[in-house]
Amino acid sequence: MLDSLKEAGKSIGRELNRAWESLSDGWRELLSRCSNALVHFERNEYGNKNDAFPHWGLMNAEIEETSSDFVVRMEMPGIGKENFSIRIIGNTLFIRGDKRIVRESEGSTYHLIERAYGSFERSISLPKNVDSEKSQASYVDGVLSIRLPKAVSETVRNIPVE
Repeated sequence: MLDSLKEAGKSIGRELNRAWESLSDGWRELLSRCSNALVHFERNEYGNKNDAFPHWGLMNAEIEETSSDFVVRMEMPGIGKENFSIRIIGNTLFIRGDKRIVRESEGSTYHLIERAYGSFERSISLPKNVDSEKSQASYVDGVLSIRLPKAVSETVRNIPVE
């Protein structure tokens, strides 16, 4: 009986170690691949002041380079295009905005809250300087796309979202 308990304890220990290693691997990958995508949301009149709502959210992005430009795409569902502010300084793209909470009915109760609300800013370093005067942005189906032609000189410009 004692031997079977010892063996069960060893088996449980091995499974716990395996689960911990898997969790650790997942966190390491999240931090190495997505640490810049983790964005802090400040509470404001558009966010929710309730501490039950997350203060951090993921804003996944990708940068595609062609021979003439960079295309930055970010998944940003639930944000109106009028709530974005895009600025370029040198080879850094700054995206600010407000993600507003929309409640279907007053007095409702949340049982799961994983979405963050409020104001945010995300900066993305580009591999090279871009021509901010010729840059364009669009927002379709929750994806913000910013086309940034390559340039030699450093410029600063706000880009309107169409």
